[in-house]
Amino acid sequence: MQIFKTGFLISVQPHKVSVLREEKLPLKLRNLDFRFENSPVRVIANRNHPEIKLAGLTIGPLTQGNECEVHYWIAQELAKTGIIHFREDDILDATKLYKVQWKERVQAAGQISELQEDFYPKLRRYLATMKEEIPKQPEKFAEHEKAKHLAWDIVNSRLKKILTLSSGPLQGEQIVNKLTNEEKLLFEQLGKIISQWRTQILEYQNEGQTT
Repeated sequence: MQIFKTGFLISVQPHKVSVLREEKLPLKLRNLDFRFENSPVRVIANRNHPEIKLAGLTIGPLTQGNECEVHYWIAQELAKTGIIHFREDDILDATKLYKVQWKERVQAAGQISELQEDFYPKLRRYLATMKEEIPKQPEKFAEHEKAKHLAWDIVNSRLKKILTLSSGPLQGEQIVNKLTNEEKLLFEQLGKIISQWRTQILEYQNEGQTT
């Protein structure tokens, strides 16, 4: 078996599997997503399998029931071929999504819950995988719509809080550390924009005044 990854495109041969298209994300978010794709994850072998050689990487040999550590993008493709499966802790599902939404809603005013660092990359893949299953399993449509609704509820709720936090007093590490890297990017950019706006909004300059 040969596995390779170029940019954001993944392919497994000789097995016929779908190729992930590059996600239409802003550059900085794509960089974070790329980092997630190449992060290590522990998986469990479904069956014995001989050693798999990649460019500069060697996986296995795999023993049924044993765990091994591979890059996430490799694990994703091996899972599609049935060679391995993810551990329960590393899978995002509807139950976990409900818990995230509930936890966010019960936070006290001015507080934001802590998310796992890889929440958004997993969320995107969870929704995309479910959407791909709809043509073969039409009943998945309602499940996908519910999951998408939950996802937007979480995103919008946290977005409002991040906007409030970025426009308020300087936040300590305790709050900032609860944000994912994607949210920290937004928090920092909003903070700079709001700070600049506040500095300039009350400035007055006569037309004839020169700087």
